[in-house]
Amino acid sequence: MRNRITELFGIEYPIIQAGMIWASGWRLASAVSNAGGLGLLGAGSMYPDVLEEHIEKCKQATDKPFGVNVPMLYPDIDKLMQIIVDGGVKIVFTSAGNPKTWTSFLKEKGITVVHVVSSVKFALKAQEAGVDAIVAEGFEAGGHNGRDETTTMVLIPSVKEKIEIPLIAAGGIASGRAMLAAMILGADGVQIGSRFVASPEASSHQLFKEWVVKAQEGDTQLTLKELAPVRLLKNKFYQDVQEAYAQGASVTELKALLGRARAKRGMFEGDVEEGELEIGQVSGLIHDIKPAAQIMEEIVREFNEAKHFTQEY
Repeated sequence: MRNRITELFGIEYPIIQAGMIWASGWRLASAVSNAGGLGLLGAGSMYPDVLEEHIEKCKQATDKPFGVNVPMLYPDIDKLMQIIVDGGVKIVFTSAGNPKTWTSFLKEKGITVVHVVSSVKFALKAQEAGVDAIVAEGFEAGGHNGRDETTTMVLIPSVKEKIEIPLIAAGGIASGRAMLAAMILGADGVQIGSRFVASPEASSHQLFKEWVVKAQEGDTQLTLKELAPVRLLKNKFYQDVQEAYAQGASVTELKALLGRARAKRGMFEGDVEEGELEIGQVSGLIHDIKPAAQIMEEIVREFNEAKHFTQEY
């Protein structure tokens, strides 16, 4: 399955495992890379010394390419970037910030840079900044998301129409059929997050994984746009947020309700009532917890079957 994405990263399949906070540690990243995709470490939930440890363990667990996702809002980002360089990581996905800030620094070190966007406007800015590829993430995605609520089906062809560099689709993709649909719309590859949360290798708490597989259509909602838009499962914390909105809560009051480490509390520590449970709309189509390698195998097989089916008509 050779194309611009597999050649850019040196991987077998154009499938990237998203660098999700509290889920994407070295076990998951190495498992996906060993299965032919591109595993990413989620640096957004790692202190510098923790990231350094995960990079070293990932290097020991796989001889295949892997990368690191770095949200640029991270307070110690300069330390993270230096650890990435010193650790010999060759692929970095940046998000939540201006791609001009770090792209030149990373590329001067021989690192392939990909930036995550949620609109055509920011895709063009990322291309202008010199990134090697773009992830266009639709409204369906889990975690922190764009404010415009543009769906993946609309976003991918819109971005494809305007850029020349490789395009990776994200948001609502958890199967081979969805992967094929995204590539028909113009993507060169896909980034998948939620499906890999429901795997033994994900560092998320088992209770969070069980909530993911129990989720049904409509069980997630994008909220807290005044702070940083985030898609959450509808647990007690989510209901508390809705009650705060109903009472006309200010931004300051919403910040106080959110507090600190709410995502860690939910997704990593397993407080599924009071914690923040970030997951995509596609969780309604995820019904089991299975090894990352098996997930990869099923996605590739379903992609090939769906592609063969379309070629018959």
